[in-house]
Amino acid sequence: MLGANVGTTLIVQALSFDPTALAPGLVLVGVWMFRHYEPGRARDLGRALIGLGLLLLALHELVTLFEPLRDAPLLGSALLALAGAPVIALAASAALTWASHSSVAVVVLIMSLAHHGLVTPELAYTLVLGANLGTAINPVLESGGDGNPASRRVPMGNLGTRVAGCLLGLALLPWAGTLMAGLGDAAHGVANFHLLFNLAVAACFMPALRPYARLLQCLLPPRADPHDPARPQYLDESAREVPAVALGQAAREALRLTDMLRESLRLTGESLLREDPRANGQARYLNGAISQLDRSVTAYLATQDQEGLSADDAQYLKSILTFSMNIAHAADVSGMGLLGHASRLHKKHWTLDPEQQAELAEVLERLQRNLRQAAALFVSGDRVAARALAFEKEHFRALEAQAAERHLDRIKTGRIDAADVGAFYLEILRDASGVNACLVNAAAYPILDRHGELRPNRLRESE
Repeated sequence: MLGANVGTTLIVQALSFDPTALAPGLVLVGVWMFRHYEPGRARDLGRALIGLGLLLLALHELVTLFEPLRDAPLLGSALLALAGAPVIALAASAALTWASHSSVAVVVLIMSLAHHGLVTPELAYTLVLGANLGTAINPVLESGGDGNPASRRVPMGNLGTRVAGCLLGLALLPWAGTLMAGLGDAAHGVANFHLLFNLAVAACFMPALRPYARLLQCLLPPRADPHDPARPQYLDESAREVPAVALGQAAREALRLTDMLRESLRLTGESLLREDPRANGQARYLNGAISQLDRSVTAYLATQDQEGLSADDAQYLKSILTFSMNIAHAADVSGMGLLGHASRLHKKHWTLDPEQQAELAEVLERLQRNLRQAAALFVSGDRVAARALAFEKEHFRALEAQAAERHLDRIKTGRIDAADVGAFYLEILRDASGVNACLVNAAAYPILDRHGELRPNRLRESE
């Protein structure tokens, strides 16, 4: 936030040189780029140029709008009264900035008043202090809508730095005019004071950020959400006295991971096949909750008294850890892979052909079935079902090989336009295969390993 506050002053510095003449060119170039290029970075840059050009024009019109007020007797009387009451002037400027939602616009207006000699330098600097204070009010009023006090930490912290800076600035105002006299004319002096004020606030608060952050964390603690999926439900600390009960509680918590991953995979399918950006965000939230819950399960088991465990209990603890970590890893692969591909699919405006969509829907449904099978295996430990789940890796491997062969055939027949989408679809299948491999590692391989049905590796014995 300190850096963002300094960044706004750089915009004011640029506007102090009146770049309004660039606005029509920026708009024209932006419109040409937006209409000429396909959806992507170049088109987004064109949209940004249009916005920048319109912003410059709007600020110019704002200053022009106040031009007739220069000769208004009421404005002169009001400014004269404010010159003798710096606290009221600061509050009035803060209120104007809060109402306009823009400190840049208000500072540009103050620059115009200073340029036409309507305000003294000391009053101009006081109004700049008020603009800096007012721009921090809106985020405070608009935050905390979710009922979580922790979401108000950053805006409240920013407001605190502004209040402290304004109090110090008011105390040093009598010497500000002498300091700023050699840094340009009246208008540029306002812009320079705005920059120096924010630089000074940033320099003063940088060394104190850690204790300041701890203070905000104490004053605004996070709200405990009983419906937070990342919150453990079965990790009872009182159950540690009986290892079998503690392991049972951890196993129940680990099974919750499969329920959350099942919902995440469903939302991932919605994002991939129906281009639902909201489903993408919900799936990412669930994947993050899975990772947090896995860490809770791991910490609970890692701090369990190992000396009180029997050999069977120690083996069970290991299997719970293996299951939990592999389910969490499956969520990571889904989040970084499948959800990343969904975002890329929407951004590039690509469309999978009907055959690919049908095959992908079947793949996602198979992942859901294998996830249910992995959860059942974790409870039952059935060796036959474990072998069946392990053979699913062969199915995904064959599916990927068939898709790669179809992709090459399309390129050979001259369908170069489908090359990018085909390669992209192969990446989706590889990540789906990675999720399935995590499910097999979570439930099937530990059972087969206990029964001695796993080879050390896939290599044949050398003669």
